[in-house]
Amino acid sequence: MSAFRSAIACVVSAVALAAAADTAYPPADWTEAPSPWANPAAPKGGRLALDGHSPPKSLNYYLENSSFSAQVFFLLYDTLLSSDPATGEHAPGLVRRWTVSDDGLVFTLELDPAARWSDGRPVTAEDVRWTFEALVAPENRTGPVKVALAAFGPPEVLAPDRIRFTARENHWRNLGALGGIAPMPAHVFRDRDFNEINFDFPVVSGPYRLGAHRENVSLSLARRPDWWAAARPASAGLYNFDELLFRFSGSGDNAFDAFRKGLLDVYPVYSASIWVREARGDRIDRNWIVRRAVRNQKPVGFQGFALNLRRAPYDDVRVRRALAHTLDREGFNRTLMYGQYFLHRSYWEDLYDDAHPCTNELFRFDPPRAAALLAEAGWARDPATGALCKDGRPFVVRFLSNGPTADRFLARWKRVLADLGIALETERKDWAAWARDMDAYDFDVTWCAWSSGLRKDPEDMWGGAFANEPGGNNVTGFSDPRVDALIAAQRTEPSLEKRNAIDREIDAILAAAVPYVLLWNADCTRLLWWNKFGMPRSVLSRFGGEEDAVALWWADPAAEAALADAMAGGAPLPPPDVDPAE
Repeated sequence: MSAFRSAIACVVSAVALAAAADTAYPPADWTEAPSPWANPAAPKGGRLALDGHSPPKSLNYYLENSSFSAQVFFLLYDTLLSSDPATGEHAPGLVRRWTVSDDGLVFTLELDPAARWSDGRPVTAEDVRWTFEALVAPENRTGPVKVALAAFGPPEVLAPDRIRFTARENHWRNLGALGGIAPMPAHVFRDRDFNEINFDFPVVSGPYRLGAHRENVSLSLARRPDWWAAARPASAGLYNFDELLFRFSGSGDNAFDAFRKGLLDVYPVYSASIWVREARGDRIDRNWIVRRAVRNQKPVGFQGFALNLRRAPYDDVRVRRALAHTLDREGFNRTLMYGQYFLHRSYWEDLYDDAHPCTNELFRFDPPRAAALLAEAGWARDPATGALCKDGRPFVVRFLSNGPTADRFLARWKRVLADLGIALETERKDWAAWARDMDAYDFDVTWCAWSSGLRKDPEDMWGGAFANEPGGNNVTGFSDPRVDALIAAQRTEPSLEKRNAIDREIDAILAAAVPYVLLWNADCTRLLWWNKFGMPRSVLSRFGGEEDAVALWWADPAAEAALADAMAGGAPLPPPDVDPAE
């Protein structure tokens, strides 16, 4: 199940799930309740039209690891566990109870007896076992999922509704890997070639089923009134639209045009230029279209200029700190990006709030400070050439680029560096060639952007063991024994809150070490929508993005009629009943 179908709690029955040495979940004092962001009185019905971006190669998320395939697949198939929408902790899904052994290696899962496929058959432990075996089979193209599940040996079916997994090592992410499995019905797909299961899903377990699919044009999903979890308290007020229609626009510009024509109901705005310059006008002024920048605790990734610490001079923290002071991020944001972004000071911005303020240094544009740090590191001007040199070698920043995005920023940075006696040389390659160089760590400086999830896993990006492993995420070659010790400490910590505290310690070390010259990011979800829907006042949930519209919003026939009348008569509508724009 998705985060919105999660139980905030679940009552544990008196029947013990495992031996006394095991820890049972969820705790006995939890009680299932609706999502705080859902409206249990929301009516069912209507249609929501969304951008499906480019036509998918497959709707099987296990074969096509794209955001659109994931969105559709997990509306068709429930996962074993879900997430508490308020805390982000694991919560019941298809599995109603589970235990974890004291050594963190053995996971025993008990399926909800109410769980049913759309053909009426029960979801069984055999379905789970068959799906797991299909996902780890060498012949199946399930790469990313296969890696996550490699920690487990073959599962053991204990009963029709119980299955046991044993991990090879204790790690907090093991439960998430299991909980994220969305079983597929073995009785339907057992005799099929898994690699050919792309668009035909006749039997499902989730709140929607496939509707019409017009190749390269659109895909619709139909709400299932017989969804097995519909009556659960945790499902109250969720998945209210009878139809979800995804139109394939092919590009952001095409999607924006389709939205303005009324072909799409919601448009998430990723471009600062569109948000500032084009998302304006009478239709917004009259409240026909609502424009909101929604701020919540959605996980925020980071982007920056990655510095290859395996090579001099980037192995010197004074040089790295100096370069951070040469980038005029404030000026870039003000003059090139309409002031729409915040400046990074953390690798995990969403770990901080009023209760946990971020104290990392915010590197300001300060060329004199940069010059002082470089001098401290032994760099000096060559009187003859004016170049900044050390041991007879000039300082040249060689920037590996994979496209034109960085050009306008690099042109300004080059002038600043030149004033300090540093040359900037840019080598542009296509994406494939850039990726090959990155896999081999054959670069000095490059631009990297990383997404983030609710559960941070710092090991592969910041663990010293991965610093020289080809093709990994530790592209900077960062290694610090303090960070390695903290990674080891959080590896076996099941509590998300406690892991977040450890990750904040890691973040402080990273921020001081400057493996990246951090750049900027958006701290909100920018949305436009036609004013004809009901929704929570917050618009989105605590951790959610634009996809929340599918789960939390509902069709409002009265509002739709009022919008049509207002547009016909050129009249304004009252402001929407949501949190005001900032």
